[in-house]
Amino acid sequence: MKLILDPCCGSRMFWFDRANPAVVFGDQRRETVTVTDRSHGREDGTRTLNIEPDFLMDFRALPYPEASFKLVSFDPPHLVRAGPKSWLAAKYGKLSQDWREDLRRGFAECFRVLDDHGVLVFKWNETQIKVGEVLALTPEKPLFGQVSGRKGMTHWLVFMKRAASDSAQGGPA
Repeated sequence: MKLILDPCCGSRMFWFDRANPAVVFGDQRRETVTVTDRSHGREDGTRTLNIEPDFLMDFRALPYPEASFKLVSFDPPHLVRAGPKSWLAAKYGKLSQDWREDLRRGFAECFRVLDDHGVLVFKWNETQIKVGEVLALTPEKPLFGQVSGRKGMTHWLVFMKRAASDSAQGGPA
């Protein structure tokens, strides 16, 4: 049984166990990208990235019924501007010009497939869009979070989905 969904897995870069049997790794692309990048000291001056999801999927329209997962890891693309041969765009993906609606739908879908009291771990880098602009796209509020990265631009936020009975009884937020 799969308990965890990562609908934007990319190269699974932050996963310690990239083949964890409890996780459905999804992405909207399956590709191997090789780019010129002399910053990492490889003799041929290239860098290769493998995007190999278990299933192709769009985080805005997840192919699962409601309450399917206990945990969702949501690390959507965070770039709106990137060149066609950009290493960052290859690594993280690129949002469309309608990024607000894309992310609004992505949050809604991630919460839809979460079980009651399920946990959503959200990762966002503020290189081009501030985290506050993104959080305004969901009515859900994070429980806690952490800022990381060399420049303090990456945010890790944790949410918990309320059960319908919680809000009626004033239960957990």
